[in-house]
Amino acid sequence: MPIDPYILLLLGTVGLAALLPARGTGADVASGASTAAIAFLFFLYGARLSTREALEGLKHWRLHTTVLVCTFVVFPLLGLAARGLEPAFLTHDLYIGLLFLTLVPSTIQSSIAFTSMARGNVPAAICAGSFSSLVGIVVTPLLAATLIGGSGGGLSLDSLLEIVLQLLVPFLAGQVLRRWIGGFVTRHKKVLGLVDRGSILLVVYTAFSEGVTEGIWHQVSPAQLAGLMAVEAVLLAVMLTLTWYGGKVLGFNREDRITIQFAGSKKSLAAGLPMASVLFGAQASLAVLPLMLFHQMQLMVCAVIAKRRSNDPVTTEQETTEAERPKGRVGARAPRP
Repeated sequence: MPIDPYILLLLGTVGLAALLPARGTGADVASGASTAAIAFLFFLYGARLSTREALEGLKHWRLHTTVLVCTFVVFPLLGLAARGLEPAFLTHDLYIGLLFLTLVPSTIQSSIAFTSMARGNVPAAICAGSFSSLVGIVVTPLLAATLIGGSGGGLSLDSLLEIVLQLLVPFLAGQVLRRWIGGFVTRHKKVLGLVDRGSILLVVYTAFSEGVTEGIWHQVSPAQLAGLMAVEAVLLAVMLTLTWYGGKVLGFNREDRITIQFAGSKKSLAAGLPMASVLFGAQASLAVLPLMLFHQMQLMVCAVIAKRRSNDPVTTEQETTEAERPKGRVGARAPRP
């Protein structure tokens, strides 16, 4: 099962923040740089999203609606149900982080990769991930304000306004300017991808530095982390089961069910970390810990599932037609009756 190298970088960043946290003027500089990085990150998201492709994807509205319901309805309901595990398995802060995890949008890159590996509906996975990210910019902060409220460490109207200015406005600016910069963004996708990941590392360093200076890491024990991982394993198993068999009940074919399973059971680390940084402030380090653990867990489990799905016997209409054709050399005519 794969270990995402980026997770190792994230863990290294957490270790750096623990050993050398930003303090005083350095903390102010890191915070300002983090704010600018988040805005630029969402500007790039807007510049990358093709409006034409998004409109084309609306034709498969049943699938996209199913993924959105899994992401922003079923997941949060399971998060609310997990409140009964507090404080036996989860501390209050870890539960808030778990609840926030259930509110963030789905992934794009890994959903596409696993859907392709399992021979699913790749175009639908692209659109589903894009729609989820777009909807999440608005819905995730609203859900956080409604379900977490004041217990989340500073969720307020000011926080929502900050979300709009720091996330939504740059995203819309990227969409508006896509006509002129879309080609540049596409040609330099790999380089800008490094900028994406570097921005997230900066966000993680800033958030965990604040956590270290506030002393909140002394509140988490190894036993509590083990309990959190057990809860997240159950959460992932439930969502993988619901998305696969729920797709069958709703009448989707195999390719669409694969897309629903991989897009509807995942949560985006790239989208969740910047939002948590804005919403939770100094408490963001504990708030994103469940998301970081869940991210690695979903990659490991879904990689195994995708590999097994790729070995499933599949009979499509095209394969059936080819199987019914007369055997023989290419161009040979079928024998006359």
